[in-house]
Amino acid sequence: MELISLGYLGLFLASFLSATILPMSSEGILLLMLSKGFDPWMCLLTATVGNSMGGLTNYGIGMLGDPKWFKRFGINEDKLNSFEIKIQRYGFWLAFLSWVPFIGDPLTVALGFFRVPFKKVFVLLVLGKFIRYFALILPWTT
Repeated sequence: MELISLGYLGLFLASFLSATILPMSSEGILLLMLSKGFDPWMCLLTATVGNSMGGLTNYGIGMLGDPKWFKRFGINEDKLNSFEIKIQRYGFWLAFLSWVPFIGDPLTVALGFFRVPFKKVFVLLVLGKFIRYFALILPWTT
């Protein structure tokens, strides 16, 4: 079944799943829906909520993380400490970049793992994703 055939639910699912480590792109489905006459503002809301929920799921997965897991992947304690210093230096501001392909998903996991404050992560994560989708739908609103 194609996600586009599910309408807004399909866009929500694509947006949610594309915010996880699954190799998906919600932008293509969003643009296809806009070209088929779906309401741009409803698409903006749906994609933002879905993608934000996916990003927050990554944050939650990070919170469940155990430093011992990194040893299985060959990441030693010094490297982990170095990464933590970088995360703590930029803190919740990194959540604004959660929409960036390839780095956004692991970044949100890291924010949860290093216990960056949820409320601040939430606000900047949603804002970043909203701005990205708003930029995509802007031509369809005039």
